[in-house]
Amino acid sequence: MTLRLIPVAAMMLCTAASLPLHAAPAITVYNQDFAVVRDTVPLALQAGTCEVRFSEVTGLLEPDSVILRDPSGDHEFQILEQNYRNDPVTQGLLLSLYEDKTIDFLIRGQFNQADRIVQGKIIRSGYQPPMSQPRTQADYYRLRNQAAQPVIEVDGQLRFSLPGEPLFPDLADDTVLKPTLTWLIRTAQPARLDAELAYVTGGMSWEADYNIVAPEEGDTMDLTGWVTIENETGKTFKDARIKLMAGDVSKVQEPERQMLYAARAGMALDAMAPPVTEKAFDEYHLYTLARPTTLLDRQTKQVEFVRANGVESKGLYIYDGAKIDWNRWRHAQPEQIRQDPSYGTESNPKVWVMREFKNSQDNNLGMPLPKGRIRFYRRDTDGQVEFTGENVIDHTPKDETVRVYTGNAFDLVGERRRTDFQRNDLRGIPQPRIQPGNSSAAESFEIKVRNHKDRPVEVRIVEHLYRGANWDITAKSHDFRKIDSQIVEFPVDVPADGETTVTYTVVYTW
Repeated sequence: MTLRLIPVAAMMLCTAASLPLHAAPAITVYNQDFAVVRDTVPLALQAGTCEVRFSEVTGLLEPDSVILRDPSGDHEFQILEQNYRNDPVTQGLLLSLYEDKTIDFLIRGQFNQADRIVQGKIIRSGYQPPMSQPRTQADYYRLRNQAAQPVIEVDGQLRFSLPGEPLFPDLADDTVLKPTLTWLIRTAQPARLDAELAYVTGGMSWEADYNIVAPEEGDTMDLTGWVTIENETGKTFKDARIKLMAGDVSKVQEPERQMLYAARAGMALDAMAPPVTEKAFDEYHLYTLARPTTLLDRQTKQVEFVRANGVESKGLYIYDGAKIDWNRWRHAQPEQIRQDPSYGTESNPKVWVMREFKNSQDNNLGMPLPKGRIRFYRRDTDGQVEFTGENVIDHTPKDETVRVYTGNAFDLVGERRRTDFQRNDLRGIPQPRIQPGNSSAAESFEIKVRNHKDRPVEVRIVEHLYRGANWDITAKSHDFRKIDSQIVEFPVDVPADGETTVTYTVVYTW
């Protein structure tokens, strides 16, 4: 695209308003607080260079993302210049445009007095245009010290306020009523066409929410998923075709741009066609709303996109008893962690409640699940649904397992204590359990889980072997599973109203 200024005398004003109403827009909303808008601009171009204005754009448009083209390829035109205006007319803006001019001010009468008109000359409007965050200290002081009070001359006297309601004779030539794109377009032949406009905009977001209801007894659940779309762009999109992109798309975000999220509502019927369809797209997943919908400005819209009954799940109890103060050990060297006797001795009594299920067709699911909040409910004996916890899941492909933490168990208590710690002394003389010829340390733990329920439960006791990567468990009371190079898990059964104790000794060498 070539950009250069064109003399005013050479321009003709072309218009997009003389053609029939353009087609409905299409929007792809990303779950990273931005969207791509595709719209139609009906052009009636004259031969030569002309100016085209289009005001059906958002207030958070990224100007350098704009693409205007002929999708058919039948017409050739060149965009010489593009301008984006996002300063819709306000009283303050018009005052600034009428500085050094005299206008009428309406003073409304009070206590049965008649309204009257006075004339005032606008010496200073006091208008402060909206600006982004100051980039330097000089910008900060300039903005802070910028005059904000209007100065109006009435009958030869200056006043630092408006004498009444300003009555402007007309809009100034350089005002806009809505955010507007303006192009200077050159073409060799007259042309009437529906040009395709595409741009990136902030102010639009979507997120997924899941509600899971379990029966009074058992772990078979019903799952409902919603997509919640929020429009804060400053523009209403009527009968828009909407797609939702799920995945971690690389996008440079402006740090000062903030997006809002709101409450959820809505319902859909099982017997109807699915309101949202899904497909893989590049390295991401694309969800398409089945029917056009209108997104009002500052509106939150919700659409059901997944419903599954009879989802088999499993409840888990996890006891991760080590309570390590990472603020204390954040900058510790490996040797300090290996040698310090106090490392890893603090205990956490809470037993986690986890819920997991497989996202597979065999489990009545199998659609890639975008990241979002998942809420769990269980029916009471009286039929009432009670909230039992919530968490956030990441993007989950099909056939993967979802595991989320939902809270701490009330009737399960853990206790963890170290019973022995030995290491090589400063002279290198091995102590009992220490392997001679190596730098070594050995420690022993006793972990208890008490169950105050009237039924037995299985608890997975998780231990983190943080002192080093080379370790060997030389003694144990129960079998364990090696999760990774530094985590082991002891699955144990805890009897009703009873207690189970796990002991083990680990030897580190380096």
